[in-house]
Amino acid sequence: MRAKQIKGGCLLIAGILFLLLFFSFRGIEKTKLLDTEGRVFEKAEVTKIVSDNVSTSGSGKQTVQLKLLSGKHKGKEAEATSSSSYLFGAKCKKGMKVIAIVNESRGELVTSVYSVNRGPMIWLMVAIFVAIVILVGGKKGISSILSLIFTMLCIFFLFLPMIYKGISPILAAIFVVIFTTVVTMCMVDGITKKSIAAMAGTIIGVVFAGVFALVFGRVTSISGYNVPDIESLVYVGEMTDIRIGELLFAGILIAALGAVMDVGMSIASTLNELKEQNTKMTAKELFQSGMNVGRDMMGTMTNTLILAFTGGSINTLVFIYAYHYEYQQVINMYSVGIEIMQGLSSSLGVILAVPFTSLIAAVLLGEKSTKIK
Repeated sequence: MRAKQIKGGCLLIAGILFLLLFFSFRGIEKTKLLDTEGRVFEKAEVTKIVSDNVSTSGSGKQTVQLKLLSGKHKGKEAEATSSSSYLFGAKCKKGMKVIAIVNESRGELVTSVYSVNRGPMIWLMVAIFVAIVILVGGKKGISSILSLIFTMLCIFFLFLPMIYKGISPILAAIFVVIFTTVVTMCMVDGITKKSIAAMAGTIIGVVFAGVFALVFGRVTSISGYNVPDIESLVYVGEMTDIRIGELLFAGILIAALGAVMDVGMSIASTLNELKEQNTKMTAKELFQSGMNVGRDMMGTMTNTLILAFTGGSINTLVFIYAYHYEYQQVINMYSVGIEIMQGLSSSLGVILAVPFTSLIAAVLLGEKSTKIK
């Protein structure tokens, strides 16, 4: 009963802190970077194909008749153009639901097709994912979904407003990492010796990942200004207080969080189970067991992270392979250096989480005192 009260109290404090920060950043007045006055995105349905110049390869233009399904012009019909390309527009068919860009000028509507309306299907897939997690995980699955939602809320409503206000993205990322780690562990397991060890190991691992990334960037002359779309980012930085140069390293901290948290909780949970099965185990024996389990996890989790970053840069790898780039060209490409930095930093966070979590869990669980169970 006491454990539930402690858990409830911690979650209440975290909720109050989140709301205080949320409302403190809520009134941010954003700098207008693009003139979008009079332009809105609305749901629409294709009622007629007026003309079709789309080639067999899928490129080209169409002129279609749309019936608007949302907004102040709901129910009206308008003629629209649809450029069928790989990134924008859609190959329209009668009855297709699309998203239309609607511009009102002098009482007339100028309309074009932005994309297929994929929103409902995205939310359907999210719902299926949530249902499977809850079905397999039960109460723990519900806690996992709630913690995931909380993490995303922190990123969108705390992290982004903080960096927009001029706070260092690295410091903001560290705050979000600590805050979400504590809340997630509390949701999943409450305040126990196991969760405390997992929290501490996770935070230490992620911080080391960030430090390694900063050192890597310094010795290899890679900065946050060597990323794709830097011209657009520099413009954003000039017009706002966002510190563009730190975004790359803040992203590494957040990217490493999930994997490091997984390792931290897995080791702490394993040692807790061992202690419950054999109460005579000493702190030294628990630490050694944690290291043995952690070494097995290192290979798979490090491989997972490296493959994840490799998959994210698969387009670059295809270009390198297809154009037969030379070694000196490849190893000195900024994009390649950044991917290596991200992969190594996150993997190092996972690796260092193993001994720290094992040590902290061994010390806590090896104690004779059972005040925190």
